[in-house]
Amino acid sequence: MIEISVCMIIKNEEDVLARCLNCVKQFADEMIIVDTGSDDQSRKIAETYTDKVFDFVWCDDFSKARNFAFEKATKDFRMWLDADDVILDEDIQKIKDLKQRLTLDVDIVLMKYHTAFDQDENPIFTYYRERLINATLSHSGKFRITRSGRSAGPGTCGCAACGWPWPRSGGHAHG
Repeated sequence: MIEISVCMIIKNEEDVLARCLNCVKQFADEMIIVDTGSDDQSRKIAETYTDKVFDFVWCDDFSKARNFAFEKATKDFRMWLDADDVILDEDIQKIKDLKQRLTLDVDIVLMKYHTAFDQDENPIFTYYRERLINATLSHSGKFRITRSGRSAGPGTCGCAACGWPWPRSGGHAHG
């Protein structure tokens, strides 16, 4: 079974952070939280879930902060999430199942990302993003997160092209 480090960068996310971390704690083997200067309760909330909360002086570059978080991670794969992402219960189970069958020869797993919703919370805009990255890529320098969020380097896609629903951006949660 592979292990996952979930890596997040946060700043003033006290309204949504616990909701996201409650999802994450169900499948993550490690949580890395990088705080870029919160002046609310975000850091204290993060510290109730993990002792791996790090400060990063904001330099107006998300890619540098994300890569800093990846450097702190120690597990087989790095997963990045935003504090307002929500993972539904059925998708948490799919991640747990994936951990059982994913092998270390997979470089990157693409997962569906829902970003716009209709009045009934149904996704109306979805695309695939690289969300799960083999640690050997992030340690080798062959894979770095760029400012656009796209990878800078080679990799093979794996496993998740089966059409999973995946994180819902913007704090949209089902009751």
